[in-house]
Amino acid sequence: MIVGLIRHGLTDWNAKGKIQGRSDIPLNEEGRQQARLLAERLAAEPQKWDFVITSGLSRAQETGEIIASRLSIPVYDPDSRLLERSFGKAEGLTADERETLWGADWDTQALGQETVEEVQQRALSFMEDLAERFPDKNVLVVSHGGLLAQLYRILYQDQYRERIGNLSLTVLEKKDKNWDLVLYNCTRHLASPVSKNQE
Repeated sequence: MIVGLIRHGLTDWNAKGKIQGRSDIPLNEEGRQQARLLAERLAAEPQKWDFVITSGLSRAQETGEIIASRLSIPVYDPDSRLLERSFGKAEGLTADERETLWGADWDTQALGQETVEEVQQRALSFMEDLAERFPDKNVLVVSHGGLLAQLYRILYQDQYRERIGNLSLTVLEKKDKNWDLVLYNCTRHLASPVSKNQE
C-alpha cells in the first residue's frame, strides 16, 4: 500500500498568517491553482492512485476534488480523523496576536485547543484503519499542516520537523508494520513553468 499525504492549498487566512484549526476557510484562487499543479504532476507520473479521501473541511475537500477530477478517480466520504487540530481561542489570530495575548507558550495553555497527543493518536488511528481496509490500494489523503506534522513526528520520532507547505506531497509505503518514507514535504510542482506563467 502507498499513501500520498497532501496538505490543502492556500487560503486567505494562510496568506495572512492566521491559524485556521477547525475554522472552515475556503481555498483562494492561488490555492486552487496549486491543486491543479499537483494534479498535473500526479497525472504525469507513473504511480497510479485509486481514490482520494479528505478531512471534510472545504479547503481540503476542494483540493481533493480538483486532484481527483484530473486523475479520474473517486473521492471517498470524508474522515473526521483527518480534521486539522482544533486551536480553540487561538483560531483566526496571527502569531503576533497569539503571543501578545498569551505569550510565546500559548500552544501549551488551556485555550480550548486539542493536545498534541490527541492529534497524533487520531492520525495514527486513521492510518492503521486505512492500511487494514485498503491494503492493496494506493490512496491520496488531503489533510492539514498541523495534523500532518504531528503524524510525521509520531511515526518518525521527531526526525522530521520541517514546516509542512501548502500542497506539499509526502509519500509513505506500508511495509509490514512500518510506514517507509518515500518522499517528504515535496512542493516542486509549485515551481513549475506553469505556475510561473500564472504570476
